[in-house]
Amino acid sequence: MTRILGHVSALNRYPVKSMAGERLATAELDWQGIEGDRQYAFVRAANGTRFPWLTAREVPAMVLHRARFEEPGKPKTSAVTVDTPDGATLGLRDPLLMARLEEAAGEPAALIQVARGVYDSMPVSIQTSAGHAALEAAHGETLAIDRFRINVIVESDALPGDWQGKRLAFGDGDTGAVVQCADPIQRCVIVTIDPVTGAKEPRVLRTVAREFGACYGIYAGPARPGVIRVGDAVRVVD
Repeated sequence: MTRILGHVSALNRYPVKSMAGERLATAELDWQGIEGDRQYAFVRAANGTRFPWLTAREVPAMVLHRARFEEPGKPKTSAVTVDTPDGATLGLRDPLLMARLEEAAGEPAALIQVARGVYDSMPVSIQTSAGHAALEAAHGETLAIDRFRINVIVESDALPGDWQGKRLAFGDGDTGAVVQCADPIQRCVIVTIDPVTGAKEPRVLRTVAREFGACYGIYAGPARPGVIRVGDAVRVVD
């Protein structure tokens, strides 16, 4: 019998790139990633580069906007609602939301929907409790794990780098998802933004860079579509 490496302690889905997301009890993993994850993104309308996204780099307060699907189980067709930092609730396509983001960015923007998800690199991100604890120890204080926008958080004594190149299976039987772990996740300035206050703390990125080679968590790709549930056992498989 394969050894249990840990258990899934949290699942996160981010309907809109750079906005706060949803806690899930169950995530459906297909060949594109977790269904609904990063399905929408705002772009800088006049930006013709390979990285046109309007993100928290330009508007740090985007992380304080919480996006959620009105029909959580139907992300491909569901409308999206956004709770704003000032307590308003707006539809994702509400012109007022667009106007506020454009004002904060100082440039025109547009909203796009991409069925496969708008990922910087790979579709699934994983971190372990041990990996996060190591960062907190190096940094010398508690850090909200939401700052790092991880999809799958695993309660485990292992470090995520221990799983590089391995396949992880979630749950039991044929319905559980399997992922192929790939490279450590290179981190950028977005991790300096507090997910609760929006305040910037450059020391966070300096700690990640100095102590962990600028990496936090590990990327993975779907190896078998299926379900991931909070509480699922996590195993290495051939």
